[in-house]
Amino acid sequence: MSVARGGRLPDEIPAAMQALNTSVEIDWVLWREDIRASIVHARGLSRAKVISAEDSAAIVKGLEQVASEIENGQMVWDPVKEDVHMNIEARLVEIVGAVGGMLHTGRSRNDQVATDLRLWTLAKADETLAAIVSLAQAITAQATAEIDTLMPAYTHLQRGQPSRLAHHLMAWQEILWRDAERLQDARARTNESPLGCGAVAGTGFPLDREWTASELGFMRPMRNSLDATASRDFLMELSSTLAILGVHLSRIGEEIVIWCTQEFGFMHLSDAFSTSSSMMPQKKNPDVAELVRGKAARLIGSVTALLTLEKSLCFGYGRELQEDKRPIFDAFESALLSLRALTGAIQTASFDRARLAGALETGHLCATDLADFLASRGLPFREAHHVVGDLVRQAEEKGVELSALDRSVLSAAHPLLDDDAVLTALDPAAAVERRSGIGGPAKARVSAAIDDANSRWAKLSEPAGGTNS
Repeated sequence: MSVARGGRLPDEIPAAMQALNTSVEIDWVLWREDIRASIVHARGLSRAKVISAEDSAAIVKGLEQVASEIENGQMVWDPVKEDVHMNIEARLVEIVGAVGGMLHTGRSRNDQVATDLRLWTLAKADETLAAIVSLAQAITAQATAEIDTLMPAYTHLQRGQPSRLAHHLMAWQEILWRDAERLQDARARTNESPLGCGAVAGTGFPLDREWTASELGFMRPMRNSLDATASRDFLMELSSTLAILGVHLSRIGEEIVIWCTQEFGFMHLSDAFSTSSSMMPQKKNPDVAELVRGKAARLIGSVTALLTLEKSLCFGYGRELQEDKRPIFDAFESALLSLRALTGAIQTASFDRARLAGALETGHLCATDLADFLASRGLPFREAHHVVGDLVRQAEEKGVELSALDRSVLSAAHPLLDDDAVLTALDPAAAVERRSGIGGPAKARVSAAIDDANSRWAKLSEPAGGTNS
């Protein structure tokens, strides 16, 4: 007898339907959450006097044995039993007998799987948050070590102004902070319990949903049984959050790839996080960063799959929701792999300080500072911009840097430039220190930003809403 098909339908079904119908090869991953929620449900049935305390205890003991068998690799997952829920229940009945069939009283696979998924994603959200923290701390550690290293800041991948390597690295850290906040927010909305909502319209048994929610670490029971069993917006939100994270990691990866080129030469990855070529023996490739860029595509694809999956779903469970697990499982796996690999790569990377400093010597990087110098002495900035632009053109024609132009050329461009202070305006190190406002690259500002970041990341605890572990 097939428990899933009950007495309404014959047990035998065509092979194609069987293959389409089964999901245990994917959703077996939820077995820990399924057993944990089932144990709480069994105890809840006893508390409500729906089943006896003895039967509840037998069910709990049987479920614990099933868990042990799965842990030890003894469980045989049967696709005919469709999914993780039916496989576990069938094994439970084999162990404890007919009393095992009492477990599903007052429960549907609809609220069962929704509960399992929320528990699983909450745990993965916490794991991902911890991985974000580790990456951010690796970045701030490098920023601390490179606090005195100057480099160009870029726009359009062209040198723009003098800056500080630590300031650039702290920009990487800032986007990760917002990723962490988004993940915390999404987790809070996930942290509600569907258990006890039944198939769609609740259950007639007097189950205490607030108690079961509390036992499982949820903040509260979900307010509406229809919404609880049929909605997967928590998966859409979490996957969207992971996709944004993936895009940010891809941006960091892109810069690592560029910085590791011989053309830039700013950064060197350790051998452990590099690969070679099967043909060219001299190659050392930044594959870790390229693979992280590739994972971003999968993260974006997971969002698309989940959005498309639910877009035509009426308010009520539909079997197409069977397809919600693969994308969210893959999204968390891709995000965690990317975070952990990138953390190791950054922890073990080194920077070529001489190469970074040398990049300040070309590109007329203090042109803006020279225009600011004129503006600070009363010349309208647009006019100052034009004067300096003309000087840059002259420098280009002479094949020299703006800072190498003769003083007579500067004073001829504008009388205000006949001033010894111009030399300071054209000094990259002085230019960086002048940018001492909030968010700027001056050493004191960046040092304060590092201290603030270290404090924030250290205090970042488990997202508000209790523990579901």
